[in-house]
Amino acid sequence: MNYEDTKTKREVLRLELVSLAASVGSQYLLKDISFEVFSSDRITIIGPSGAGKTSLLRLLNRLSQPTSGKIYLENQEYGQIPVIQLRRQVMLVPQEPKLLGMTVRDALAYPLVLKGSTKQEISQQLLQVSEQLHIPEDWLGRTEVQLSVGQRQLVAIARALVIQPKILLLDEPTSALDAGRSDRVMQVLTQCLEGCAVVMVNHQLDLAQMFCDRVLYLQDGRLLSDKTAHQVNWANLRETLIQAEAQAAEEWS
Repeated sequence: MNYEDTKTKREVLRLELVSLAASVGSQYLLKDISFEVFSSDRITIIGPSGAGKTSLLRLLNRLSQPTSGKIYLENQEYGQIPVIQLRRQVMLVPQEPKLLGMTVRDALAYPLVLKGSTKQEISQQLLQVSEQLHIPEDWLGRTEVQLSVGQRQLVAIARALVIQPKILLLDEPTSALDAGRSDRVMQVLTQCLEGCAVVMVNHQLDLAQMFCDRVLYLQDGRLLSDKTAHQVNWANLRETLIQAEAQAAEEWS
């Protein structure tokens, strides 16, 4: 799909007829998905439960391999890029992130240590991101078991801000946050990830409308629409989601 503003952007990611099956010969979770992601894009993936939204994020982070089709990062095929190198450039913040036994301070500092940053640089970055997201100082000494799901989400987003990947993948990043902190997170992501493309799954349409410049609508594993935010009729989209969820619930029952 062509966009007027892509003239000032560059393509960072491309999917070409990508499909994903749960197992060999089984039903497809995703079918013939094609779209491009450009630098600085703010994309929200929307769709009813079971549409394939999280499966798509997992493909983009290479936690799953496509059954067919190709994915390219800056014109290099995914399979040719070492996994660790890929995930430093395409970072996923899952809905329930883990700190792997680290304290919050160590979890935030670890990618900077690997990068070779000095202790002073690390301290400055941790202070900056803590202030941006309103992370209290007493959190820094806590471990995963001492944090709620919402607090872990906030720490994982802070770690993403520290790493500054080329593409940030967010799976329901505000699902466990209160309304005020959700708004703050969206504002910080908009302001602080300059040049980084963000692809986000979010069922909160008010936040999606505030944040995104593109909307991808998935249903039954297929990409039904790819529109700029100003092309979306948000009231109709909300009604479409309600109807699709009701239909899915009826089928399950």
